[in-house]
Amino acid sequence: MSSMFENISKNLVKELGDKDLTPVKHLLNANKFRQFAILRKKKKTLSQFWELPDIPVEYTLMDILEPSSSVPETVIKGPFIFSDTMFRKYKASAGVTAMLETNVSGEATKCHETFLQFHAVTFPPQNWKDLLKRKVLDQELLFLRKCRDRDDNLYVVTEAVELINSTVLHDSSSVNVLGKCFIPWMTSVKGQGQGEGLKVREKMLTLPEGTVIAYKKKQLIFENNGWGKQRLKGEDGEGASASPEKRKRGEGPAAGIHLLLCAAGRKTPPHCGDIHIPPPKADFKQLHEEIFQEMEALAQLSKDTQDSIFHTILNMLGNREALQDLTDTLDGSPLDLLDDFGDTILNEMQPDTRDLWIQARFHIIYLLEAIMVLSDTQHDLLAQSMEKRILLQQQKLVRSILEPNFKYCWDIPFTLKPELLAPLQGEDLAITYGLLEECGLKMELNSPRSTWDLETKQPLSALYGTLSLLQQLADICNSL
Repeated sequence: MSSMFENISKNLVKELGDKDLTPVKHLLNANKFRQFAILRKKKKTLSQFWELPDIPVEYTLMDILEPSSSVPETVIKGPFIFSDTMFRKYKASAGVTAMLETNVSGEATKCHETFLQFHAVTFPPQNWKDLLKRKVLDQELLFLRKCRDRDDNLYVVTEAVELINSTVLHDSSSVNVLGKCFIPWMTSVKGQGQGEGLKVREKMLTLPEGTVIAYKKKQLIFENNGWGKQRLKGEDGEGASASPEKRKRGEGPAAGIHLLLCAAGRKTPPHCGDIHIPPPKADFKQLHEEIFQEMEALAQLSKDTQDSIFHTILNMLGNREALQDLTDTLDGSPLDLLDDFGDTILNEMQPDTRDLWIQARFHIIYLLEAIMVLSDTQHDLLAQSMEKRILLQQQKLVRSILEPNFKYCWDIPFTLKPELLAPLQGEDLAITYGLLEECGLKMELNSPRSTWDLETKQPLSALYGTLSLLQQLADICNSL
């Protein structure tokens, strides 16, 4: 199941109906998305079928601009109240499906309750005038150089949706079994019941006052034309006089920053690079061919190298920050490699094969980018899948969903193939359903049915790529 915090942030943004708002997914990072926080994001991923999340850089706009006696004045919108209560009850009995392991009966319930008081802290366009007069303290800050080296886009948070009061989230689930019953859809309740019994799980999460639930951003462009000479680009089309080419070259006498409106659902300049636009008339065949080419590239590495990649990723799946650090390192200088990974692999290679490694690192980045699209819960489930050696069965199941539905841009029901579910029993099925649910699919307890939703295409595509490439590496590991 998704984390309680991620669920409520997504639900709140959906309820507000503002396409420019981005939900915060990870509670530990929530306060890094406050007003004026600087974010980074790759201009272009190695795949054309998914995009990467925003990454805070531990700096704010105020940290890099020259100091001023005036304090930027923000505007508060609200307060608002959001209440959400959900209760679900499922029943299963013998003979429901061939895939449900049961010989008597079972019942499962799930409920959550949320009550939020929040407001939006924003910095309207007319208030940017004072900031536009301030220059950048040091355009050669280390994080700026690294972002340029990786060809990252930079953004500043212009609006943050924050909690007014401390809030407690409640979530509970239970399974009541008579005889032997396993309910794979209830991924929060693992294991099997024998005889008569009741399993109950209750969770509470306290969100401190001021926790950021969602945010808006604008793109930052560092240039040498002087901050004060620029204008905030808004929906009326006003913008900087410097061309994108000049901004990229950094031509001009004085260092400054330019802000662009670059948000989902808006018309954006061609150099924004943040809006994910899939290839025209893309179909599943193109996705499959893209992933297959990456699999073939990884197959060119030695077995020991593939084994090292597999186990390094397995060990990092519980640590998103470590995965991001590994991605950044591989995306930088080919010789700046992390201990216990790059150095180990390079030591396994002969000097004449190091050029192959330098090229192969981009294929490893492709896999890491696909993994980073997935949620933390999916990372945990993937680690279990790798250890249980069920990646191939899961990959076939995900393909059976994507291939017939990829072309649809509307909701359409589908049924999972029984022959693909049959090899997955017990906890293996629970893990697999958890991976699918995290992509946004709503699975039914008494039937292997769900509904295709356009929003699930991107995470499902990333999951398909992840499972395919990890299975490729796992085959080599199992043969050693």
